[in-house]
Amino acid sequence: MRIASVIGTVVATMKQEKLSGRKLLLVREVNTAGKASGEPFVAIDTVDAGKGDIVVVTEGSSARQTTFTDGLPIDAVIVAVIDSLEVEGKVTYRKQ
Repeated sequence: MRIASVIGTVVATMKQEKLSGRKLLLVREVNTAGKASGEPFVAIDTVDAGKGDIVVVTEGSSARQTTFTDGLPIDAVIVAVIDSLEVEGKVTYRKQ
């Protein structure tokens, strides 16, 4: 699993049939202090996340093992919206 920030939405009117009605978000990995790293990627949303949220993303075959994503042609799924992060006893992120 990775921590990422939701940086936008993805609209695709032409897509694989099984993805119809699914919310796609653009996310970018962040560290525990919220600093962005790496390239943005698309993840399917299962928890009603929104732009600016810090989320947990599961990838690969694990992404297809939720009840919402079973059998879907996906590689990344948002499985949680993070309320706070604590690292070595210090809160590094708290949702506003």
